[in-house]
Amino acid sequence: MSTIILAIESSCDETAVAILHHHQNNVTVLASEISSQIDIHREFGGVVPELASRNHSLHLRPLIEMALANAELKIDAIDAFAATAGPGLASSLLVGNTTAKSLAVATGKPFISVNHMEGHLLSPFIDQPDLRSNLALIVSGGHTLLIHMKNFGDYELLGSTRDDAAGEAYDKVGKMLGLPYPGGPEIEKQAHNGSPTAYDFPRSMIKDGLDFSFSGLKTAVLYQLEKINPTDGSAPQEAIPDLCASFQQAVIDILVAKTLRATEHCGETLISLSGGVSCNQALRTSMQQACLQNNLELLIARPSLSTDNAAMIGFVAIHSHLRGHHSSLHQDINPNLRLVQH
Repeated sequence: MSTIILAIESSCDETAVAILHHHQNNVTVLASEISSQIDIHREFGGVVPELASRNHSLHLRPLIEMALANAELKIDAIDAFAATAGPGLASSLLVGNTTAKSLAVATGKPFISVNHMEGHLLSPFIDQPDLRSNLALIVSGGHTLLIHMKNFGDYELLGSTRDDAAGEAYDKVGKMLGLPYPGGPEIEKQAHNGSPTAYDFPRSMIKDGLDFSFSGLKTAVLYQLEKINPTDGSAPQEAIPDLCASFQQAVIDILVAKTLRATEHCGETLISLSGGVSCNQALRTSMQQACLQNNLELLIARPSLSTDNAAMIGFVAIHSHLRGHHSSLHQDINPNLRLVQH
């Protein structure tokens, strides 16, 4: 059986369209188009919802046309249309969700509503022959989650953040240090030239349970800045690399320690790593070393599938479609949609 899915992702500030083909248990990404809004929102130091939704509306149709052209397909070749229902910004979600529903109605094909976090959860398996049970760490701008994935649709939430997500902490610390938005890639870049042991930042809750807390770490950086520069608390240029490297190491130590503890809790020997922060090379390297030392297998979503993209949404949609799970056109978006309850 052959299935072709067109998927739309518009949960935040990335407009994305992908077309995936499922045939004989193999999934091929025929097209994956992304229009980033980082440059638009950078001058505001964060995402402005009204600007984001306006730009989704502007770029979505050209992206759909580009994806169809690159996949060498006509719209009537699509078997089902999928879109992110949440979590995310309501005004942004509505653009992609409504468009996918409209295409489904116009072509008489099914509509599939997808949870954005399930997209991240399954993204490491897009290049794999099949889904396998695993302990998943999803680490992104808005979420830090440890999930026991037992099977498609059968997920247990083991740990989440009690305050800031890891990516959120990166952005806030980046702002404190006067670095451009988004903070994650900038901190990683600066950390290359710094010492991870220059400052002894706290590893909050590292030995306590499976939940995360990065708020104290963020505050510790603020206090350190006040010590370095009592006048106005700004970061001297020469101190930035060491501050970035030390902050980044603290985050990585927490993420790795919690993930290893979670594997012991659920008995899995396969770890999957996904979400925008999983692009961080230092995190990837540390997780790989930890897995080697503990005889664990590691599966990481490739960078192009780690940040927000529509291929991961389409991948979830394919698995739903194969099981005959479609969505009602009356199903609404949910900006606070959860993958699993705590």
